[in-house]
Amino acid sequence: MRTVGLSLGHRTDEEAEHWLRDTVRPLGLPGMVACTHLVREPWPHVAISLTVAKADVGRAGPGRGTSPAGRPSWLPATPAELCAAAEYAATEHAALRSGRAVLFPGVERLTGAVTVGELLAASAIDQVILLGGEPADAEDLVLTRDFVRPQWRDRLLTLIVTPAGPGRVAPFEVPNPTPCCADH
Repeated sequence: MRTVGLSLGHRTDEEAEHWLRDTVRPLGLPGMVACTHLVREPWPHVAISLTVAKADVGRAGPGRGTSPAGRPSWLPATPAELCAAAEYAATEHAALRSGRAVLFPGVERLTGAVTVGELLAASAIDQVILLGGEPADAEDLVLTRDFVRPQWRDRLLTLIVTPAGPGRVAPFEVPNPTPCCADH
């Protein structure tokens, strides 16, 4: 596997996800994991990291191949002022320390309601944890809202969930959060 970082100055997770959905997902790279990372330098923005099989680095997308630096040629170049952010995202993802997974094996099967056990069996997610730290029961029904964004924690792809009724949980991150102070 090969991990690369990219920073195009996306201002929000939504902008970065839109770019991933339109540009990277159509490549159909099996086993790929694409994450977003909130970074502060040189200004607050969202960087991206991608882990792909080495065999897919050179065969996906237009231009098929790699740059002299070994970067997939189908990825746009990161502007010079954002290279440190791209490197940070790649390093964190490669070490499995941080990153919010947007595209990952099995994500397309996580729609509607599935049990925790089904979610774990059908996707790259390693564990489902209740907010506060307890593992969710395998029989609990996950109300996905068609929006599942696990995060790397201690080298495990972890979905944090919150109770949503007896025997039900839902991902802690919601698809369309209300901005702070939206009603003021």
